[in-house]
Amino acid sequence: MKLRKVTAASAAVLALSVAATACGSDKKDDGGSSGSGGSKIKIGIKYDQPGLGLKEPDGSYSGFDVDVATYVAGKLGYKPSQIQFVETKSADRENALSRGDVKFIAATYSITDERKQKVDFAGPYLLAHQDLLVKKDSDISKGTDLNGKKLCSVTGSTSAQNVQKTIAPKANLKEYSGYSECIAALQSGAVDAVTTDDSILAGFAAQDKYKGQFKLAGLKLSNENYGVGVKKGDTATINKINDALKSMVSDGSWQKAVEKNFGPAHYKNEPAPTIGKIVQ
Repeated sequence: MKLRKVTAASAAVLALSVAATACGSDKKDDGGSSGSGGSKIKIGIKYDQPGLGLKEPDGSYSGFDVDVATYVAGKLGYKPSQIQFVETKSADRENALSRGDVKFIAATYSITDERKQKVDFAGPYLLAHQDLLVKKDSDISKGTDLNGKKLCSVTGSTSAQNVQKTIAPKANLKEYSGYSECIAALQSGAVDAVTTDDSILAGFAAQDKYKGQFKLAGLKLSNENYGVGVKKGDTATINKINDALKSMVSDGSWQKAVEKNFGPAHYKNEPAPTIGKIVQ
C-alpha cells in the first residue's frame, strides 16, 4: 500500500515538472540569446534620430536602422510582432551588449578599432560621411565658407571641432544638447550650418516640417561605417546577420529603405558597402 502511495506521488511530481518545463519554454529568448524562433528578440536602436531610429508618438518605430533591424530579425526567424526595440544611447551601447540586454544593435554605430576591443560588428550596412546641413538658399558650399559663420553641433560631439581644426578655424561653434535643437536653430537663422553624419542630417531634413528647406553641402569630411553591434565573441550571430545584410542588398530591400527614409532630403547615398570591408 505504501509503495502504491509513493508511486502515485512520484507520478504527480513528474507531471508537474513536465508541465513547468513546457510553460517555461514559452518564455525563452527574452534577449534573443538562444537563436531564431524564440518568443521575442530585443534589438537596440536610437529613439531620437528621424530617418534612422525614431520612436513615433503612437509608439511605433521608423527609420533606416529600424528597417535594417527588422529585415535582419526576419532572416533570424522573428516576425515584426516578436521584435522588442530597446533604446540604446551612444554611451551605453557596449554595456547593453555585454549585459545581454539586447541581441544586437543597429543605431548609427560606426565601426572603430576602439569599439572593436569591446564588441564585434556585422556589416557595414551603410557608409555615411560627416557633412554640413545648410538652408536651401545658403551660399555655403565648402568648408572654408564657414569662417565667421555660426556652426552648430551637440555638446560633446567631435564633429564641430573637426571642422574648426581642418577647414574653418574661424567658425563660431554653437553647442546644443540635441540635434533637433540645432535644426530648429538653423531654421530660425540662429546658426548658419549644422554638422554631423550626413545620414543623420538627411533624416532630420526629410521630416515633413522641414521638407524643402535645407540641403546637404556634400563635403564628405569623414567616413562612418555603420555596423550592427553584437556581443563580443558571438561569431554565429555575426555570420547570420552578415548573410541577412547581403540578402537585403541583393533583393532590393536596402535601396528601398534608403529612398523611403532619406529620399525627401535628396540624400546622395553611397552604394551599399561590401560586407566586411571598412572604408578608411
